[in-house]
Amino acid sequence: MTLNVLGLVVMAAFYLLILGTGIYASVRSRKEEKKWSGDGIEITLLAGRKLNLLVGVFTLTATWVGGGFILGIAEATYNPTLGAVWALMPVPYVLTFFLGGFFFAKPMRKNKYVTMMDPFQQKYGNVLATALIFPALIADVLWVARTLVSLGGTMSVILDLSYIYSIIISSLVAIVYTLLGGLYSVAYTDVIQLTLIFVSLWVCVPFLLATPHSLDISLTAYNQGFQAPWIGKVEYNEAGKWFDDFMVLACGGLAYQAFYQRILAASSYTQAQMTCFISAAFCLVLGVPSILFGAVAASTDWNATSYGLPTPYQRGEAGSILPIALQYLTPNYVSIIGIGAVAAAVMSSMDSALLSAASLFSSNIYKNILRKQASDREMQWVIRISVVAVGLAGTGLTFLDSSVLVFWLVGVDMSFTIMFPQLVCILFFKVSNGYGASLGFLVGIIMRGLSGEPLIGLPPVIFYPGIRKNAEGTLTQYFPFRTTIMVTSLLSILLISWLMSVIFDKGLLSEKWDFYKIKSQQNISEDKRTRGNKVKVSMFKQLLDTTSGRRA
Repeated sequence: MTLNVLGLVVMAAFYLLILGTGIYASVRSRKEEKKWSGDGIEITLLAGRKLNLLVGVFTLTATWVGGGFILGIAEATYNPTLGAVWALMPVPYVLTFFLGGFFFAKPMRKNKYVTMMDPFQQKYGNVLATALIFPALIADVLWVARTLVSLGGTMSVILDLSYIYSIIISSLVAIVYTLLGGLYSVAYTDVIQLTLIFVSLWVCVPFLLATPHSLDISLTAYNQGFQAPWIGKVEYNEAGKWFDDFMVLACGGLAYQAFYQRILAASSYTQAQMTCFISAAFCLVLGVPSILFGAVAASTDWNATSYGLPTPYQRGEAGSILPIALQYLTPNYVSIIGIGAVAAAVMSSMDSALLSAASLFSSNIYKNILRKQASDREMQWVIRISVVAVGLAGTGLTFLDSSVLVFWLVGVDMSFTIMFPQLVCILFFKVSNGYGASLGFLVGIIMRGLSGEPLIGLPPVIFYPGIRKNAEGTLTQYFPFRTTIMVTSLLSILLISWLMSVIFDKGLLSEKWDFYKIKSQQNISEDKRTRGNKVKVSMFKQLLDTTSGRRA
């Protein structure tokens, strides 16, 4: 196999197009900065809260439809031990966007937060908020890693370009255009990237379905054939694990800063809600091509292709099944189009993760804790340095593991078990306070660590019902343990918050021991409610007086 020169030329043209778009967006960002009278950080991180509906839909969808999404769905569908029923991403993501639109968009946008950690910082203080920020930062770094792994594997298969070079080049391009214009650059490049993803994948599908080396996928969906049926099935003793994976993917995304970056950049909470609902439909449609890729690969007689035997699964290359299918089951020019789709997907997610992590560090740690007097110019440099640091950290992790699903699941797992219950409590339960949040945080971390994780070789200490050894000899939890941890953490937050409120309200402990000042916060809230009621009564009296005067 020789270096694919035509493919390299096409990829170079794609990267130049993305950089050009990033430069254009950075120019617009600077123009907006000159006209902006508020906090300069809102221009870089939130596009001045002026992101229109169309661009908002494109950038939110492109953030979720990344390299992990495209390759992960194909990998699960092709894997004979899983199948399409385990390729869960599209449907849970629809639920993510609907839940986000119905419940989370309004309180976040209405309060004009800059990041999802602002409500924590305002209510719990800097110490606890900083501890809660770290799981979110780690999840973003893992997000960068999984997107780069997907592109590195694809380019190395189709272009015969070194895995290392593929990752480094792609990482540099994404870092550069994210540095140039912040959310403006990310959003406008996402428009091009999502368009390319949609067009490229659907262009490849007819060629893939027409390959003479594969059986009709409608015949192999349920029939055994020479491989396991690609539809797959959920055994009764696996239902708990399936449900757990579904909940992790559906609710874990609601605890990502990248989601709220788009919500908070909308001009109103109504627009933010519409952005979520429309994006849900796009996610569903964009998941179909990857399922077809996995289905065709599962129906292929690999011995009849130049790939030969053993199969990709037997060689441990299931994670690269999409580029392998493109390379061996479609014409060369079609495979090049396909790699454009993967590259676009990777860029669209990586830039979001870079800006997401930079937002959390620059706004919540640097601006609110380390340097409250920092100027707009200084903050711009902090954001840029943060983008580079996160990009380098994510790039470094790609050399530790080549499975897209590993980084995908571990990252979203942390968001679900640790951050999601915290976010639900602070947005929807006024009783929540720092004491409950602290315990819930510890409960989530400890229980998750003791439950084990075979993907990273962590053995379990807590044995839930239905635990058993998998084919590799490692213990796997088939009970919905992550959902259990999430619910336990949430209940811990509410119970301890209520208990500590009662203790200080009744005077069972002196207020001098009230580290989180929950008594003071309650008094402030009561004063606000009282003032609000007085204003409403005053306005009502004025209305009555005016009406009476008109009658007279």
